[in-house]
Amino acid sequence: MQVSNPNNVKIYNLSAGKSLPDWLSDQKRRKLQKSDPDLQRRIELIQDFEMPCISSCVKVSPDKNYICATGTYKPRLRCYDVNQLSMKFERGLDAEVIKFMFLDQDYSKILFLQDDRNIELHTQYGRHYRFRIPKFGRDLQYHKPSCNAYFVGASSEIYRFNLETGQFQAPLTTDATEIMCCDFNPQHYLFSCGTKEGTVECWDPRDKTRAAVLDITKSKFIENIPHLSSIPTVTALKYRDGLTLGVGTSTGHVLLYDLRNGLPIRVKDHQYDLPIKDLDFHKPLDLVLSMDSKIVKLWDRHTGKPYTSIQPETDLNSMCLVPESGLIFIANEAPKILTYYIPSLGTAPKWCAFLDTLTEELEESEHQSVYDDYKFVTRRELEELGMEQFIGSNLLRAYMHGFFVDIRLFRKFKSIAEPFSYEQYRKDQIRKKIDEKTDGRLKVQKRKLPSVNKNLAYRLHQEEEELASGEMSKKKKMKRAGTNLLHDDRFKTLFEDKDFEVDTQSEEYRLLNPVLARLQVSKKKDQQSLMDKFDKVEEEEEEEREGRPSEESSSSSSESESDSSEEEKQPAQSSRRTKVPEKKRAAAPTSKPKFFEMKEGEQFRNFKENRKKQLKKTLGERLKDETQESQHTSIGNKEMTYKLKRSSRDEEKALAMQKHKTERRQIRRSAGEITQKFKPKPKFWMGQRVQ
Repeated sequence: MQVSNPNNVKIYNLSAGKSLPDWLSDQKRRKLQKSDPDLQRRIELIQDFEMPCISSCVKVSPDKNYICATGTYKPRLRCYDVNQLSMKFERGLDAEVIKFMFLDQDYSKILFLQDDRNIELHTQYGRHYRFRIPKFGRDLQYHKPSCNAYFVGASSEIYRFNLETGQFQAPLTTDATEIMCCDFNPQHYLFSCGTKEGTVECWDPRDKTRAAVLDITKSKFIENIPHLSSIPTVTALKYRDGLTLGVGTSTGHVLLYDLRNGLPIRVKDHQYDLPIKDLDFHKPLDLVLSMDSKIVKLWDRHTGKPYTSIQPETDLNSMCLVPESGLIFIANEAPKILTYYIPSLGTAPKWCAFLDTLTEELEESEHQSVYDDYKFVTRRELEELGMEQFIGSNLLRAYMHGFFVDIRLFRKFKSIAEPFSYEQYRKDQIRKKIDEKTDGRLKVQKRKLPSVNKNLAYRLHQEEEELASGEMSKKKKMKRAGTNLLHDDRFKTLFEDKDFEVDTQSEEYRLLNPVLARLQVSKKKDQQSLMDKFDKVEEEEEEEREGRPSEESSSSSSESESDSSEEEKQPAQSSRRTKVPEKKRAAAPTSKPKFFEMKEGEQFRNFKENRKKQLKKTLGERLKDETQESQHTSIGNKEMTYKLKRSSRDEEKALAMQKHKTERRQIRRSAGEITQKFKPKPKFWMGQRVQ
């Protein structure tokens, strides 16, 4: 398996690595697999996923359980079962296959277009029917509502064959000399075909009339093509949805059209001047996949910005993107069918789910790069350092527009050319070593909370500190076994995007987190009480500064009343009172604690008595006590009485249920009248009733 990283997107080539020849014996194969490290590192996703010479086309069945591929030599079809990860069957064909398509959910019905003008319909047991079209074909499509197969090729006519009646229908005649490709719209079944003259003709299959003609030469991309000798040909067509159409040309351009507009909304150049062979769309990420014989490019549909690219060493023939996943199969001019996995496009299919775990482990492990001990420098930098005399020697390795040089040699010349920068580098190295030695010391970490979801980030920081200090219990550690959300890039937008802000005032939050909602309410009450006390103390201090005594300055309530009456009588004396220093006033206690004497054994007496009474009661009496609105419990020296409040919804349900029961009692009829007729007569034996 090889890993590449174009445009910072990881691409895993699962088909890379050595392959063992078929003519080897099992003993030699096992011996080679044990001894050769390259064979041990390879990943064989599907057994024998290859062709003898080349592969021309590969597709996945609609139910995603089978993969079919065609190739040479000799022409053949191979079907692979993904649940068994092996080949299900292989069939030999009389001619090479240009295109094929599934007519059913699995491999039971497949339609083949061959290069000798023959059309073959295959079922589970093999070839079911075979017929020939008048001209050589290039593409085929199937119209499911009418059960018609459409074929286009080296002719101006679109051939139609009804698979239900088994006979040809009148062909559709176009204005083109040759038709290169075709496709049906997945929503309204508009049939479109690309011509050699650079037009796209759209036909309505209901009334067999031409709906519109789209001319790609009206776009301005032709002006940027130098030495253009002929009109670009349409080589690929693909519908994304009911309105978006992708068109590939022979000049290596991809044009995206809205069916309501005659001009393209986006033009993408492959820069290879090779015909576009295949097109596809990735809907979750809104990407376009375009392929020519050299490269597969993935780019954004709206902006045209490149996402990533796949460039194998062999020429490419066909491409297949597994739906709802990041797995891509490519048929090419080599025996192996190329398999690529891009985790950023989506997860792996369920039949190869181990790829997700494997790629995550590879991303976590850090591999040393080949060029870690070398420095890349340009020719200008070599002249500044005085190293131009080494050009052509073994000390410099030419690469692109510069050279690779050993990092030790680079540092020596750098210190000679710029001594002051070397001193700075030396100081940095000394500081780094000092920091490494002092790593074990305690550091004050400045916690910077994000602007979005501050409370959640603060709670996660606290859990992280508890886990690091060892104060967290084992149960909590088991719950917090995963990675922290703050350090996981997948949840980065949770603390950056305001759309993910947790609204604690919403009804959904209170229903999902009732305990947290109560804690927040109690926390607000505590904060409010503290603020009230603080305001009260400030008012008292202001009063004392002005010369008026506070309520707490008196020793008791009676004394305060007497003092207040005396103040009313003698206002002059209160004004002449001396102020108490602030330190003494702060040290004075605001209230005295109260102590109570308890008799020995009294704290458990009420609990034992209640426990005995509870055990003597029957199960019905206990349930009746539990359903009562008022509850009274006493455990030890603690006693608590509380009431269970029923919501209005529960009361409405109870009233409705009671009303329903009363209505049923009035309507109900007893079954006594019916059972009396069939009730057997009693039997007596020796004067006693037996039955």
